[in-house]
Amino acid sequence: MPEKNIKKWEPDDFELEMTTHWSFPDRGSWATHDAKWRGNWSPYIPRNVILRYSEEGDTVLDQFAGGGTTLVEAKLLNRNIIGVDVNDVALNRCREKTAFEHEGANGKVYIEKGDARNLDFVLDESIDLICTHPPYADIIHYSEGDSIPEDLSNCNVKEFLGEMKAVARESYRVLKKGKFCAVLMGDTRQKGHVIPLGFNVMKVFTDAGFSLKEIVIKEQHNCRATGYWKTNSVKYNFLLIAHEYLFIFHK
Repeated sequence: MPEKNIKKWEPDDFELEMTTHWSFPDRGSWATHDAKWRGNWSPYIPRNVILRYSEEGDTVLDQFAGGGTTLVEAKLLNRNIIGVDVNDVALNRCREKTAFEHEGANGKVYIEKGDARNLDFVLDESIDLICTHPPYADIIHYSEGDSIPEDLSNCNVKEFLGEMKAVARESYRVLKKGKFCAVLMGDTRQKGHVIPLGFNVMKVFTDAGFSLKEIVIKEQHNCRATGYWKTNSVKYNFLLIAHEYLFIFHK
């Protein structure tokens, strides 16, 4: 079982974030967390979101479950969690990462293969919190070509924003009134110019009916100004993107 190798079950000296600027140089290595899933978010992010915007026993949804970080945190914090992904590799990792037992970690984990644009197995207004980290269009490909047609990481920016409209509608449908939806999103570049993917996704969610509660600027710590990107940023005169946006929406 995974817990045989676990040395600690929670972060050291954890304090809930109190401002709209979050920075986690230490990615977090408690419980079963690791950084082996490319592009996964720091567990400090879902821990903060879950503690601030839900209660023990609530049901949390992550419809882009990926490496399973949100699922692990929900279980540790005694929330029930529904993890959804279109990728079998991701789902198998989620099962592995949540296959632990620990005193006080009583959250139930439900892992489903499914499409974030059509959560037909989730009832209307049955979710207490959405806490999710979608792909940033095609910056990182989680499947190749047409191997997983539903994989939004194979969409260009225009296609991605179109598909995210369905994601936002489904998110609004399944979330209880008065509850919160947290989405982490970053920007990208094309031909040296910034594409404000974050704010475009924000508008998709507000157009779906959500109101905007908070915008958190999350600092990135893997943007070293070396090698390929440093050379090209100097050559084409652009700044390296070193932040993402955590949007907190309210229904």
